[in-house]
Amino acid sequence: MRTQYENIPAFRVESWSELMHELYRDSWDPAIQRHRAPVVYRGMARVNSTLSTTLMRLGEGSDSLARLEGHLLRNFRKYAHPDSPTGDSIWNWLALAAHHGLPTRLLDWTYSPLVALHFATATLTNYDEDGVVWCVNHRETNELLPKELRKALAGEGSNVFTVEMLSQAASSLDALERLAKEPYVLFLEPPSIDARIVNQFALFSLVSVPDRALDTWFSEHPALCRRVILPAALKWEVRDKLDQAGITERVLFPGLDGLTVWLTRYYPPRPCPSR
Repeated sequence: MRTQYENIPAFRVESWSELMHELYRDSWDPAIQRHRAPVVYRGMARVNSTLSTTLMRLGEGSDSLARLEGHLLRNFRKYAHPDSPTGDSIWNWLALAAHHGLPTRLLDWTYSPLVALHFATATLTNYDEDGVVWCVNHRETNELLPKELRKALAGEGSNVFTVEMLSQAASSLDALERLAKEPYVLFLEPPSIDARIVNQFALFSLVSVPDRALDTWFSEHPALCRRVILPAALKWEVRDKLDQAGITERVLFPGLDGLTVWLTRYYPPRPCPSR
């Protein structure tokens, strides 16, 4: 029987050392003689969770996600003006809106495999289920970008877009979609709105059309990514080692809210295994 991600490479690890090896695999860059993996990561508590966006989940059954997206962003810009980011590009507004929880076509990723593991192990109620870390080679996804966008990245010597770079190539969501007939994916570094973005080494994925789920796109381009499966039995060890390494809510969500989430998660005892 075919599974949802049957054609996407998947690696099930059985130990911490195997997990580290798999997440940092192929990190050596001979061009610069450094360990710099061209990979971004997304950790999820449940192995079968999809990569659908918050906009897609909000607008399930909607005939036009683009229209819904336009209404959300227009009103966000209208009412959030006192907290507006530097500059008035649509990409600044989209990043700010997503950062504060507005449903958008953006999806959170991180440059740090340890931060991704935090999100795969942060919810104790999911410790009876396998988790997953998605690993995407963003240099290779760039090869499928429209010519104008590849040129913009090459001109800056960059592998991901800033809001300023993307604004010069496409001034609107419609303009971005018109750059190619087929959907494509790019990665966008948001402005450093607050310490949370900085501490999480965060960036966003952005699909050129609002109704294409990222996992669907990866199923059409399986060589660009892989899935590292985190067994439920390994989650406690991973969580404890992340805490000892300082990868906690105290750092990733600076402030009292992050502190209380960390304390609530850190101190309850581990449940005894059922007999």
